[in-house]
Amino acid sequence: MDGGSTAPGPAGSAPADDGYRPSERRLAHEAYRRARARRSALIATASTLVTVVALYLLVVNSPGWEVTRRTFFNADYARQALPEVLKGLRLNLELMAGCGALILVFGLLLAVLRTLRGPVFLPVRLLATAYVDFFLGLPLIVCLLVMITGVPALRLTGVTTDPLLLGGAALVLTYSAYVSEAFRSGIESVHPSQRAAARSLGLTTAQTMRYVVLPQGVRRVLPPLLNLLVSLQKDTGLVSIGGAIDAVYAAKIIASRSFNFTPYLVAGLVFIVLTVPLTRFADWLTGRMNRRQFQGGVV
Repeated sequence: MDGGSTAPGPAGSAPADDGYRPSERRLAHEAYRRARARRSALIATASTLVTVVALYLLVVNSPGWEVTRRTFFNADYARQALPEVLKGLRLNLELMAGCGALILVFGLLLAVLRTLRGPVFLPVRLLATAYVDFFLGLPLIVCLLVMITGVPALRLTGVTTDPLLLGGAALVLTYSAYVSEAFRSGIESVHPSQRAAARSLGLTTAQTMRYVVLPQGVRRVLPPLLNLLVSLQKDTGLVSIGGAIDAVYAAKIIASRSFNFTPYLVAGLVFIVLTVPLTRFADWLTGRMNRRQFQGGVV
């Protein structure tokens, strides 16, 4: 038995002492680290409280605070707006779920098309690249306006004029370009040796992409994909420019009747409540993947 191990004692007795005692220097170092951690926590808490109090005093002592409080922080209008905003929020959630699924599929398809190799796929790569470049440069609000107002003006047979569907299509067209770039970065981050090893085992190009490249590439870009989902959740409110009654438009209706802007604040807070958990989950997932990578584990 190794001389450094601890031999078990008789049944029911405590294990034998291995004789290890931390040195005075180590004990002093650990005590110093604990004291430094407590000091840092106290300083952080104090600085946060000072900042919050300073901002509060700055706001409430401003000349227009009373008017702002009545216009944006009216509890009666908040209670009146909350049920209508929550009713409209259902439309935002449905848009996020439906458009999010289509965006992931279309974005992945664009990324795969842009990473196809060989001269025969050059036209496909050029078309996919042109699409991504166009919608990356086109502002989302312009795309929404063109889809919601321009498509019905064409009077095409069999093409919907529903502003909700047209707004969702604009979201899919725009966000697919962003998502495709995230997927493409993940695909290209896979080392070429992975492809070579898969081909040496007899896998075809399509099988290599499906079973080797895509699982690794998609797993590496999960955090940015979640961040794009958070952005999509917020931008679903832009479909209200076409008249769809979502959370934002419901707040606008109440505000236009009362000339009080508290409903807008209520709608904003509702979106924040939905967004913060997703953002924190994306940060947690990013940290977890980084820790596993540094430890040499599987991401």
